[in-house]
Amino acid sequence: MGRVENYLLGMDCGTTNIKAVIMAEDGTVAAEAARPSRFLNPGPDMQEQDAKEWWANMVEIFRQITEQAGEDVVKRIRGISISSHTVTLLPVDVQGRPLRNAITYQDGRSANELHYIVDKIGFERFVQIVGGQPSVAFMPNKILWFKKNEPELFSKTKAFLQASSFINYKLTGNMTTDIDQASRTQCLDISTMEWSKEIGDVIGVNLDDYLPKPRLVDEIIGFVTDEAAKETGLIAGIPVVAGCSDAMAAMYATGMSRLGEAGESSGTTSLVFVGSDIKSAPDLPVVTKPCAISGMPWVYDAPIQTSGAALKWFIETMAAEERQYAKEHDKNIYTYLNELALESKPGAGGVFFFPYLLGERAPLWNEYARGMFIGMGMEMKRADLVRSVFEGTAYALRHVIETVKESGAKAKVLRICGGGAKSRTWSQIKASMLKMPVYLLDEKSGDVPVGDVFIVGNKVGVFPNLTKAVEQIVKVNEIIQPVDEWVQAYDKLYPYYVEMYQHLDGDLRRLKNMLDCMGK
Repeated sequence: MGRVENYLLGMDCGTTNIKAVIMAEDGTVAAEAARPSRFLNPGPDMQEQDAKEWWANMVEIFRQITEQAGEDVVKRIRGISISSHTVTLLPVDVQGRPLRNAITYQDGRSANELHYIVDKIGFERFVQIVGGQPSVAFMPNKILWFKKNEPELFSKTKAFLQASSFINYKLTGNMTTDIDQASRTQCLDISTMEWSKEIGDVIGVNLDDYLPKPRLVDEIIGFVTDEAAKETGLIAGIPVVAGCSDAMAAMYATGMSRLGEAGESSGTTSLVFVGSDIKSAPDLPVVTKPCAISGMPWVYDAPIQTSGAALKWFIETMAAEERQYAKEHDKNIYTYLNELALESKPGAGGVFFFPYLLGERAPLWNEYARGMFIGMGMEMKRADLVRSVFEGTAYALRHVIETVKESGAKAKVLRICGGGAKSRTWSQIKASMLKMPVYLLDEKSGDVPVGDVFIVGNKVGVFPNLTKAVEQIVKVNEIIQPVDEWVQAYDKLYPYYVEMYQHLDGDLRRLKNMLDCMGK
């Protein structure tokens, strides 16, 4: 085997972990590393992260992977692509210094501002401008909240950046944003692909003054500076592309290459994608975005707010008994929960879990939805409670897939990458819930930073034929088939999941409004 001449660096700034990989052109991993990210919760419905901590963690990761790979490999890194969670509001000053913690997509403090904006513009007109349903997760309301509540910091703001844009600035010295994340902010007019003057006028902000002009995902936006090279262990001059959301990178990482395939990046949240040959109408609960994969001009891209986060919440707040058992028997808590869930029958003894712990994005798009257990009785067992959490997140996934199918797309298989792919029980529940085989991707080839590698590799010529490269590198570790008995149970129960929430929707909205008033 000849000497490998080309390497690529992909990095993802996720909500719970920052991960990076240096990968050779043949798919061999030369180095990889990760660091956890902390959530900050300064108040009700508030979720923040410290951008300075992002960079500190990334410097550690860069140093670890460059030392692990060795100088000879680092010299042959041909490009860098960074993705991140989105949508985030990070105000920086003229020198690129963060003025406050970043307000993440899971933050719901600006609900009143969202309602004000939609009321002023009109629901139908707003959807027509941004090409999606209004949600507190997005940027216009966050900008308005920041302007109203922290005017001194607003007056010092040079730009609002996404997490990946901030890291790109630290690497290259250039403030940019990518078209993928720009299209998700709900500040972009999808008819012109420019920042919306209409939305800017309503919030009293000239968006062109604060949001960098969007760049193509694979556009080279700069090169690693001498200062960044000294800090990180990288070589100065390596090209850096604009990058994208973790959703877009995850789509590449799943190896989706043809119509009829769906993908799920299963982590703290779930990012769900289904390819399409037609563009959707802008007023659907889930809409298409442009896609660069050959033969797949459009992709439905649907974020689910809490999937892995719901399981983590359950472990931390309600599973003390299971944690203690796992500790005493030297078991991983996640492994034990997988085993315990199988002791319950499909349907969890009639217990439904609704994983709306931070509201819900697709396909509900509301901030007032709340997590719920419904159907508990005296006969309920701990195993039923555990299984209901796995099933609840799978019901939410089916809700998205069914919505996308109703919108015109087709999905016959689901490819899963990320932490959720490690759970065979969860995957079998999903396969049975969706009535389709689930492809579990090899852990080394199916993670989000690998998608970043494909993006930059295609741009710099290391992967001139992207489809061929994806097929060679992304490996399917196991195919999980639906269980007939489970399929029959979920087909009967799924309508109750949807209808019970619909019946409670108005009550949850009124409850949220009342609690907001009580808190004032």
